Amino acid sequence: MTNLIVSIFMIVFAGAMIWLFRYLGTLGQWRAPKNNLSNKAKLILNSKVSFYRALPVEEKKFFEFKVSEFLENVKISGINISVNEADGLLVAASAIIPIFRFPDWQYLNVKEVLLYPDSFNEDFQTDDGRDASGIPDNIGMVGDGPLNDKMILSKPDLHWGFANEWDGTNVGIHEFVHLIDKSDGSVDGVPKLFLEKKYIIPWVGLIHKNMEEIFKGRSDINPYGSKDKTEFFAVVSEYFFENPEKFKAKHPELYEMLENMFRTKR
Repeated sequence: MTNLIVSIFMIVFAGAMIWLFRYLGTLGQWRAPKNNLSNKAKLILNSKVSFYRALPVEEKKFFEFKVSEFLENVKISGINISVNEADGLLVAASAIIPIFRFPDWQYLNVKEVLLYPDSFNEDFQTDDGRDASGIPDNIGMVGDGPLNDKMILSKPDLHWGFANEWDGTNVGIHEFVHLIDKSDGSVDGVPKLFLEKKYIIPWVGLIHKNMEEIFKGRSDINPYGSKDKTEFFAVVSEYFFENPEKFKAKHPELYEMLENMFRTKR
């Protein structure tokens, strides 16, 4: 009888361990999208996202798949504001553009994107766009602490970034580049999962060189990029994807580095 009980226990235990390993194996993976993008969604992308519009047909299909995958796994919520199909598509496009040449990439460090009706302060409250000292509020941020798996974006600024395709700024891309930076465990402007080891020192050198140029007023890069290495990486990535021709002409060394980093070289 004792041997029978032991045998039953071992069978149950083995079954439980198999289930546990299978369950844990899925924790680091996204679900496959249940549906393809609708024709309406494709038209929205084509009208609003120049990156998608410029892709050849086969690559458009892959972009559509990655957008569907993102929307299947990341919740888009409105805070005191409604969320429509275009909102979700622009959030997803912001995420996919910088990782498009990394076919297996999944943003496992974000589960929800919160859309705000306007800019917001450090207490996550919307007001007139400036704090008491007159400093402009946030239009996007990657959460930490209780908001560790969340991102916050100003809905109007998300749309503005795609409506003004050549100004070199896009808050959605900016914040997802922060997530890419964060994916190696540290937010330091050096995305080690994207950057070959041999390029790390040259990249840091380019950061300091160009931040100094911004400080001296000798650069057309957004001055916010001079705040620190993290913001520099996000700011120049916006510029790189928004207006690559101008960026290449003005900043050839940076362009070549980001081209290697994001694997966009043809």
